[in-house]
Amino acid sequence: MKSAKQALGQNRRLTGVDAAFLYLDRKEIPMNIAGVMIFEGEIPFDDFLAHVESKLPLIPRYRQVVVEPPFNLGYPTWEDDRYFDIHKHVFHTRLDPPGGQAELETLASRVVAEVMDRGKPLWDMYVVDGVKGGRGALIARAHHSLADGISGAAILRVIFDPTPEFTRPPASKQRFRPRLRKPETPKSLTDLIRESAVTTAKNLIAAEKGLLAMTEAIMSGSMQSGLQAAKELLPELAAASERLPFNRPCTGARSFLWTECDLKDVQAIRAAAGGGRVNDVILTMVTRAIARYVKLHGETAVRRFIRVVCPVNLRVGDNGESLGNQITFMPVALPLDIRDPLEMVRAVALRTEVMKNAGSAQMVALLAAWICAAPPPLQALFWAGLSRFTFPVPVLNLICTNIPGSPTPLYACGKRMLTSYPHVPTGYELGVNIAAQSYDGKLFFGFTSDTDAAPDAHRLRDFVHDAYQELRRAAGVKKPRRAATRPARKPESMAAPADPEPAPEARPETPPEPAPAAPPEAVAAAAASVA
Repeated sequence: MKSAKQALGQNRRLTGVDAAFLYLDRKEIPMNIAGVMIFEGEIPFDDFLAHVESKLPLIPRYRQVVVEPPFNLGYPTWEDDRYFDIHKHVFHTRLDPPGGQAELETLASRVVAEVMDRGKPLWDMYVVDGVKGGRGALIARAHHSLADGISGAAILRVIFDPTPEFTRPPASKQRFRPRLRKPETPKSLTDLIRESAVTTAKNLIAAEKGLLAMTEAIMSGSMQSGLQAAKELLPELAAASERLPFNRPCTGARSFLWTECDLKDVQAIRAAAGGGRVNDVILTMVTRAIARYVKLHGETAVRRFIRVVCPVNLRVGDNGESLGNQITFMPVALPLDIRDPLEMVRAVALRTEVMKNAGSAQMVALLAAWICAAPPPLQALFWAGLSRFTFPVPVLNLICTNIPGSPTPLYACGKRMLTSYPHVPTGYELGVNIAAQSYDGKLFFGFTSDTDAAPDAHRLRDFVHDAYQELRRAAGVKKPRRAATRPARKPESMAAPADPEPAPEARPETPPEPAPAAPPEAVAAAAASVA
């Protein structure tokens, strides 16, 4: 973590990826990342307000607003907010009785559904009292153009304390003085077009560097084995994409639900399956839950796949201190019709390994680089138009992200954080997206759904919890080390079969060898240089 003399987020101009999240933002697709945290006691609001204010010098972006250039002739910039007032960002509220999980989910759903006001810095927090059992809660939210999941977790590590010791910071004698840039002579349209052309040329050079790095990786043979393995999966990769029950147009009404499990159990399941990663177990739980959900809606799971996109961190030697978005996406097609739980873990691990070794995430980064090589006005039109365009079949079915959180407890004003449920935005025709975050020995799931596209998303949440218990039994984990939190609402009927329909043919069982933890540095740098 950076020292007091350093700060998170120093780049003034947004990158092409950051700007894309601004262009996509609208009522139907509120581009907010968020988290709901529950604490062992109520958080004293005045103390917390003073504490957050004392941390803002370490997060300059939290006192800056987005300023867009005329006609989008260039990417927006972050500028100090001359009217900054922390009371416009940190709020105090109370849950309706009885203050249980259902009431907190209802409140969080309203918060994450709101489109953020561009006239002030793009973040806010809600300190929540009245949580059942004398506990407190916090709903923290930021726009996706400001941070991705990794940098969002880094922000929370700045704001929260690693120990329960807390002393309220003294009132600052020095008020925040925004750095107001000297007024510039109004630029002519010719000057603005010239600057846009320069930005386009720089991004084009960055895209060409990324293409060269990809070509060198292929020619050197470092990716050839992965591409060869991908040929064996070509039939399922090339199969026509299908809509799942929740792949319908989103209206903007949101539901945010959650559940959790023991991280050590997940690691034991991975070991029992013979390898893979924690993320493979997460994807297995999600895939098995979706198979049940598909059958619940009267559809078959036989010979069907779910096309999942997993965000991949491109940072090298960076714990998230650099704000903005430094991610790419890895697509993977996962079978819905494998009956045996541990066999499914192996099948998922095989497919994610093949897609990693074939450089699929780097290819997506390269595609993003070429999109960002277009003139900024065309990018704004592209992303705004894409959000309103409907494809005959969906390009993907679901986004599932896995965010590493703090392995040790965090505290707010001396109150220990007990849970940390992550929220990932959804929209377009992705009626459900799922996020998982590790924290203090547990794994927390957040389910974001559009209430019109997926009005029964609570059943999908419950099916994930059931898949976890099923995997525990299959792995021989006899007793949970800590009682896993059961969902607040169980389906009225669990009549859906406990297992997906059996596949008509055997699935691969060989666990893959672990892949490098990070993408090649040259490709990562090229993707990050889209800025």
